[in-house]
Amino acid sequence: MVDLTQPAHVVAPELLGAELISLVGGLRVVVRITEVEAYAGVGVDPGSHAFRGQTPRTAVMFGPAGHAYVYFTYGMHWCCNIVTGEVGEAGAVLIRAGEIVEGLQHARARRSTVRTDRELARGPARLTKALGIDGALNGVDLMASGSELRLKGPKSSASKVQVSARTGVGGDGALTPWRFFLSDEPTVSRYVPARRLARG
Repeated sequence: MVDLTQPAHVVAPELLGAELISLVGGLRVVVRITEVEAYAGVGVDPGSHAFRGQTPRTAVMFGPAGHAYVYFTYGMHWCCNIVTGEVGEAGAVLIRAGEIVEGLQHARARRSTVRTDRELARGPARLTKALGIDGALNGVDLMASGSELRLKGPKSSASKVQVSARTGVGGDGALTPWRFFLSDEPTVSRYVPARRLARG
């Protein structure tokens, strides 16, 4: 199992190939992680929610490792992160995409408009919807046997890992190469650079 107490950018590529297991609503859905992004802490990573310090929203990011940091974005989507690092040092790995390997029928029911199975968890908002993840799971211990959301593996280090800048992150954090994904994997989401704000 990955040592989650390491910094987020170290943990992130090691999570590729691991499984996120959802038992929400009594339905078992399992995703094999194929794409992640790392986010660091206070004063270190301008792209991180924790850059300017701890707030009620980001408290989970400050530890302990192995818990879920689930947040609402754009007024419509949930995103799921795995908290990393030592207690007090904020860090998290965003689960951006994956392949549904168990519970396809449940994932399809939650995402009934998708045309292909590869799209079920292709992107962070799609992934959380397919797994039934919402704010009720913020702070849940992913390593506890009784949790509705659990992390397992990976059994071995993933091969053919590719690296890029993070999707949609602008400003000083735009070029940080902390997006990690499996090459030749159809479930990996499309890279989108941050939008430039119009001036004037």
